[in-house]
Amino acid sequence: MTEFAQARVPDWVSPPGETIADLLEEQGWAQREFAQRMDYSPKHVNQLIKGKVPLTEETALRLERVLGGNARFWLEREAQYREALTRQQELKALATQASWLQELPVGEMVRLGWIRRFSNKGQQVAECLAFFGVASVDAWRERYATGAAAFRASPTFERKGPAVGAWFRQAERLAARIECEPFDRKRFEAALEHARALTSESSPEAFVPSLVEQCRRAGVAVVFVEAPRGCPVSGAARWLSPDKALIALSLRHKSNDHLWFSFFHEAAHLLLHGKRVAFVDMEGELDGKEEREADTFAENHLIPPASWRELTGSSLSPAAVVQFARKIGIAPGIVVGRLQKEGLLQWHQMNDLKVRYAWEREAG
Repeated sequence: MTEFAQARVPDWVSPPGETIADLLEEQGWAQREFAQRMDYSPKHVNQLIKGKVPLTEETALRLERVLGGNARFWLEREAQYREALTRQQELKALATQASWLQELPVGEMVRLGWIRRFSNKGQQVAECLAFFGVASVDAWRERYATGAAAFRASPTFERKGPAVGAWFRQAERLAARIECEPFDRKRFEAALEHARALTSESSPEAFVPSLVEQCRRAGVAVVFVEAPRGCPVSGAARWLSPDKALIALSLRHKSNDHLWFSFFHEAAHLLLHGKRVAFVDMEGELDGKEEREADTFAENHLIPPASWRELTGSSLSPAAVVQFARKIGIAPGIVVGRLQKEGLLQWHQMNDLKVRYAWEREAG
């Protein structure tokens, strides 16, 4: 998928007639003589030079015979002029919709490198539409804004929809760069086992390439996208096509227990739930049947139920947690996070066993 690149729109446009006028001056021909040579009326030639009538294929062939060059040159000159003229007119129309920009986290999108800043309101609207891959504000509202059918609804989404939609769109754009093999359930389940072993790695540089590659082979694009300020999203999952799925992680919480739980939670949506709805999971709002199922899936894959019962039936200490984590092959911080969530540890206890990741931003 080619990244969008908004064309530069000049403040002025030059019709092909200006080139014709320059050539007439070189030849020393008046418009009346030129009209005679072209077998056109003087009025038609005057309108052609002023850009008030289109330069047709027939006119291009006549210009080729009378002024030289070739017909393709004249037709391309006309096409460029009409395109630039249309762009100018469109930017004026888009500028009337500049109030839409107030709904978007434009400043954050610029800060994160997702879009460019323009002083011209019409160009800024065009830039944002190109980012979202939609032709109009109405199309954006239908797909990415509050109540969009593509998303599972939640109260927070109703309030934060535009910011979440922007984050989700950036995830889609990054996923488009990943060429996945067709989705294979068994391969993805094997990739999850591989991911579980990767939880013991202490830095993104150590586990991200391997995680992305294993999931890519199974038909799932995994992307890490920093969330804009004020966007309380933790992760998302959706099917981009029948054979390609997306898991997006927001990096909102940089500790390993949060990140890996979110990854397995989103993986559960792909394995357990339908292909029509995008699951965008918001902080503190993991309610509903699908979310409970995804939570249970993540918990049981990271720490099997039998192992969990063994741990909770014994005394808890940092040394015991580390030993248990090594025994079952996951990071100690994940065990601590589960114990805290279950109320068996307070939120401030054993946090030194968690790993906090440092991420490099991927823009564009």
